[in-house]
Amino acid sequence: MTEALREATTGSTLWLMLVGVVAGIIIGALPGLTATMGVALLVPFTFWLPTLPALMVLLGVYVGAMYGGAIPAVLIRTPGTPAAAATCLDGYPLAQMGKAGLAIGVSCITGVIGGVFSTLVLMFAAPQVARFALRFGPAEYFALAVFGLSVIASLSERSLLRGLLMGVCGLLLATIGMDPITAVPRFTFGVTDLLEGLALVPVLVGVFALGEVLYQFSLPEPDRSLFREIGRVLPSRREYGRITVPTLLACITGTFIGALPGVGGDVASFVAYDQAKKVSRHPEEFGKGSLEGLAAAECANNSVTGGAMIPMLTLGIPGDAVTAVILGALMVHGVRPGPDLFEKQTHLLAAIFMGLLVANLLVLPVGLAGAKLFAQTVRAPRHYLFPLIVLLCVVGSYAVNNSLFDVSVMLLFGLLGWGLRRWSFPIAPLVLGLILGRMVEENLRRALILSGGSCTVFLQRPLALSLLMLALLSVALTLWQRRKRG
Repeated sequence: MTEALREATTGSTLWLMLVGVVAGIIIGALPGLTATMGVALLVPFTFWLPTLPALMVLLGVYVGAMYGGAIPAVLIRTPGTPAAAATCLDGYPLAQMGKAGLAIGVSCITGVIGGVFSTLVLMFAAPQVARFALRFGPAEYFALAVFGLSVIASLSERSLLRGLLMGVCGLLLATIGMDPITAVPRFTFGVTDLLEGLALVPVLVGVFALGEVLYQFSLPEPDRSLFREIGRVLPSRREYGRITVPTLLACITGTFIGALPGVGGDVASFVAYDQAKKVSRHPEEFGKGSLEGLAAAECANNSVTGGAMIPMLTLGIPGDAVTAVILGALMVHGVRPGPDLFEKQTHLLAAIFMGLLVANLLVLPVGLAGAKLFAQTVRAPRHYLFPLIVLLCVVGSYAVNNSLFDVSVMLLFGLLGWGLRRWSFPIAPLVLGLILGRMVEENLRRALILSGGSCTVFLQRPLALSLLMLALLSVALTLWQRRKRG
């Protein structure tokens, strides 16, 4: 392990990793340019590098982009990556309170803690976690999605009925496109661009970013959206104490969900956010600028990095879209992940572990040093800032699939986002329903097909039953807390 650390931190390798981290932060901070896109764009440039330095660059981009997505989420209420959607809920209110520097600082610190924790789990417990993840079938994935949807009760802010309505709308939007089982087009109205469903990034950019710009323009006070103060970056001792518990819970949640193939950081961040709200002594602050909520969301989506590497390295099954690209890069360099990697290439495996650990640690100085610089963005006059945001929305939406149709989707959901903000409808349940809708439908139908149409399959499988019981408990606890607060 010492030799692997030395090899992963040689001058040239460390420099390449730092370049990857900085590039990842920049990519993550630009709405629409996701971590997957950033890694995919840089893969061809790593072909001329030896295997280990090439992987270090890609891992640097991966962890950098996961943190970078928090920057626009805090400053302009735009998730730079889909995994940062939950960061908007408390990060942006903190910036409005003059605490943009603190919000970015907490995002960086908790994100690094999550990334380091998941990497340590990857190093010491990868095979065991991977074997447990393989026990998840359609019934378990359906139950996990239902558990994720139970978060809607916490995200509903003032009106539970409005939150449920938005969640149902999100689930309905997820049905657009090809049927996941029969491949029959649904609700496409003859538009071929809708055959694959609504692209998530244009929807997120539209409802959060463009919707916020339109809403701010409609406010009577023209300078209400300007943040006059940036504030400090590092939390106080008391603030560290408040975010400790939600951060630890988010580490476990993010790593576990990351290890489940195909789930991802967006689900992990919302689930961790809900858990933090339930254990908090001040749940009424969530959605209004809670450091606990921000810490949980950011820690969870960064914990996914190490978690998603677990099935990829141990089984050759990518945990998310980014690790699917990294898997391809490994195979190009002649490395085939799986059991043989743990038996015959232990030196390379140890170097990957140490490289991922170092890449996460590099985010800390870069993120904290640049926090005040990033936060300066919001001090620009709104007649400069808002057109720039709209331009980034258009470019980011187009870049996903090089499609003007996605730009149209972004504009449509921008108007929807403005309307929801104008009439006080919560946006987060809509987004969560869209994210989980496909997962709910596909795994429900697969489980019923495998069981011959019997719903008892969800009661006969212990993991599925446990997750469904947790979902019921989550909703019941949220309703009890609401009633207790009056």
